[in-house]
Amino acid sequence: MTTVLFACVHNAGRSQMAAAFFNALADPTKAHAISAGTAPGIRVHPEVIEAMRDVGFDLSAATPRRLTSELADQAQWLITMGCGDECPVVPGARQEDWPLDDPKGRSREDVVAIRDEIRRRVAELIEREGWQFR
Repeated sequence: MTTVLFACVHNAGRSQMAAAFFNALADPTKAHAISAGTAPGIRVHPEVIEAMRDVGFDLSAATPRRLTSELADQAQWLITMGCGDECPVVPGARQEDWPLDDPKGRSREDVVAIRDEIRRRVAELIEREGWQFR
């Protein structure tokens, strides 16, 4: 099974949404996602919890976590999400960068647009790699 690591700075928005979408859309016998941040926040951003709740996901109990080398070692894929110079490198992992805005403090309209772009990119990755349900 393939492990996809979604990483952003605070693990309180983009990477949390991406992992939730991925684990709902991908066949769990083929791939699953984890998420982490280089400087994790205290909690998932409230605006992210609200936007995800609108599409049937409850992230209220999700907790940001630090990207450790042990966690990175589990991943065959690394998707970085707008962390710039703070983005990690995972030796041996396939890597993509998705330059997405941080939803923290953004308007509801902006957060929904970021959420929808993340869902689109996740679905495209799953289909491209053959991880969808058959």
